[in-house]
Amino acid sequence: MSEKKKPLKKADTTNRNIAIGMILFVVLVGVIFSVVSNRSNSHVAIPSSVSAADGYGVVINKDAKVQVDIWEDFQCPNCRNFEGVAGNYLNDLVRAGKIKAVYHPMTFIGPESILAAAAAACTADDGKFLDMHAALYNNQPAHENSGAWTNSVLKVLAVSAGDTSKNVASCIDSGKYVNWTKNVEADAAKKNVNATPTLFINGKQLAQSHYLDLAALKADFAAVGVK
Repeated sequence: MSEKKKPLKKADTTNRNIAIGMILFVVLVGVIFSVVSNRSNSHVAIPSSVSAADGYGVVINKDAKVQVDIWEDFQCPNCRNFEGVAGNYLNDLVRAGKIKAVYHPMTFIGPESILAAAAAACTADDGKFLDMHAALYNNQPAHENSGAWTNSVLKVLAVSAGDTSKNVASCIDSGKYVNWTKNVEADAAKKNVNATPTLFINGKQLAQSHYLDLAALKADFAAVGVK
């Protein structure tokens, strides 16, 4: 004979309702956090070369006809590898004014990504972003969020990149552009950019297989008239 279920006691019902309520609360908080984290904040301090129209990326050569968007994380090993293969080539194009380069420093790997991106933004104000960009990848720690990148270290890297401005140290120490990095992340989410590095040329995403193939990358640029 099957056993009949006993009616729930009042205390059991109350506990069950509390548990269900807590689960719904956690889900609701998660939804709210997701929505808020994908919103940009127009009131935060942003570098001088940054605008919402360009996804809050650091822009160099704003009037060039060919636009290249680069999403990266300074702690990302694949980004470092890409820099090793294509960094000099891209820098030559930028310095020659052949492309409008828009750098989107993402920070999903962790706190030191945020510090590095904010420090790079400080050097952007002094026209030293490309040099700091290279310095960060050349000195990328072996392990992510290991404590190797502190403000003190980043200030030394900024000087090594040629930024001797009296303002860069205070910019880094104050975390002036830390909140700006959230805007970059929010824009990346809107564009469904979820991997680094990711490159677009005039709005068209490049094949991932081309990032470590310099000949293929040069062919992509030649296709839009950049040589």
